[in-house]
Amino acid sequence: MPVVITEHARKRLNQRRQEGISINDIIEAASGIPGYVPAATRFRGFMAKSGRVFDIVAKDLPGRRVVVTVIGK
Repeated sequence: MPVVITEHARKRLNQRRQEGISINDIIEAASGIPGYVPAATRFRGFMAKSGRVFDIVAKDLPGRRVVVTVIGK
C-alpha cells in the first residue's frame, strides 16, 4: 500500500524535535503497520536511522496509508 505524507507532517520534520527523522524513516515505519487503520491512530516507538525515536499518526484511505503527523521524542 502506498504511503502518503501530509504537508503538515513534512513541515514538522523541519522542527528541532523531529531532527534526524527522514521521509524514508516515516515510509518504512508506516509500511510496517499491519492491517487496516480505519481512524487516525497514534503508533509509538519507531526508530529512525539516526537513532531518534518517533511516533506517527496514520490512517488508511482507499488505496493508500496517510501519515497525518510525526512526533519526535
